[in-house]
Amino acid sequence: MKVYNTLTRQLEEFKPLRFPEVKLYQCGPTVYNNAHIWNLKTSVVEDVVARALNYLGYQVKITMNITDIDDKTIRDSQAAWETLLDFTQKYTEVFLEDLEKLWVEIPETISPISWLIPEMVRMIQTMLNRGYAYLADDGSIYYDISKYKKYGKLANLDMSGMKESVRVDNDEYEKDAAADFVLWKAWKQSDGENYWEESFMVNKKDVVLKGRPGWHIECSACAMKHCGPQIDIHMWGEDLIFPHHQNEIAQSEACTGKQFSKYWIHSWHLMVDGKKMSKSLWNFYTLRDIEEKYPDEPRLMRAVRLGFINGKYRDQIDFSFSKLEQNISTLKNIDSICKRLTAYMAEYSGVRPEFRDYMQEVILWYTQALENDFAFTEAFAVFSSFWKYVSSEIAESRLTLDEQNACVDMLMQFNEVFNILDVSLFEGWTEDSEIPEDILEKAKLRDQAKSDKNYELSDSLRDEIIAAWYILTDTKQGTIVEIAE
Repeated sequence: MKVYNTLTRQLEEFKPLRFPEVKLYQCGPTVYNNAHIWNLKTSVVEDVVARALNYLGYQVKITMNITDIDDKTIRDSQAAWETLLDFTQKYTEVFLEDLEKLWVEIPETISPISWLIPEMVRMIQTMLNRGYAYLADDGSIYYDISKYKKYGKLANLDMSGMKESVRVDNDEYEKDAAADFVLWKAWKQSDGENYWEESFMVNKKDVVLKGRPGWHIECSACAMKHCGPQIDIHMWGEDLIFPHHQNEIAQSEACTGKQFSKYWIHSWHLMVDGKKMSKSLWNFYTLRDIEEKYPDEPRLMRAVRLGFINGKYRDQIDFSFSKLEQNISTLKNIDSICKRLTAYMAEYSGVRPEFRDYMQEVILWYTQALENDFAFTEAFAVFSSFWKYVSSEIAESRLTLDEQNACVDMLMQFNEVFNILDVSLFEGWTEDSEIPEDILEKAKLRDQAKSDKNYELSDSLRDEIIAAWYILTDTKQGTIVEIAE
């Protein structure tokens, strides 16, 4: 298993801290408006990465924060004349609804940062105690980036050209403004009723500071509470590499002395018709905008999901309505094949050698694609080739009952990762759990051949049964035949 690690900028062998468990942390949205499709594309990519890891035998535990305290949530809640909690709760629910529409598995641990004030205060106090933070004359507490020698590594910054002793209290800023960043932001009149009063020990004096946590400390505190001092994978889009993720590393490692995240996986921008998404260009879309354009399309959300993952996650993916309509057409084709497969009436049992060899190759190609830095494009190409093969086999009436069962199983294996199939098409479909009479007869003949010490015939019958995808177990009572999983 190889993954591209943003921290080292190279492909690395994936080795979790404690196999098979994988602790995966996702930065959640800032809930001040409906999520745009770029945010949702990132969530879908993260969902497929987690599904791929689970498919490959890992056990993924996902933690995600919700940013309900920052410059934008305070500003827009005041403009809406709503309390911060009511305002952000409304958009949190909208975001989770969007995830469900896109068939994203909701992370098992989701934490709004307003629930994490005590954890953030403890971490800030730890950084004060260890000399990584200081109280400034404006009443805010800042992180001293000069004390963290590896600062800038994730973002690939040349710190030699940066100005020293410059502070930034905005939640977001550009690389050329790299400077001491705010951990606890002093209250300003514009914050209104949105503040906390917390006690900090500064220079052996107890100081009560009125304000709120900065943006960057939230994820460090959320990860610390729910995952411990170290995680395996940290994910989100490339836009958060700096300053947010860089600052997370600095804060967390200052508190623990341990590497915060072993692997950093970032998905790249979603373009719209070849351009960056922007309200001024009128190409800024939410899921509701797309639903309004296609109100009666039952495959719409699956088509959006397919568009987000049918490409390399480290490349820019382009969204357009023409591509969306192509995805709808693709899904109609897939649905048609699934219907034909479940309605197919096989005449024979058994598995042809050429079919068995092809299926083994499909599984090998599919697994290799997923293990190669989650190569969704290559994995989907295997999927595409497979359903075309199934279509031709059905058209020629070549599939046996066992092969039909194997094709359904293979489609479901693809869906474990992509999650784009309409599984209702398989409702009522069950594999024939009874062992066919010809297989049972061969097992009896094999027992007789063993009794007669005709080992050549016994081995030949064994090979035939195994080739038909059954498992043999020798007992004193005779051969037991089971269906291979």
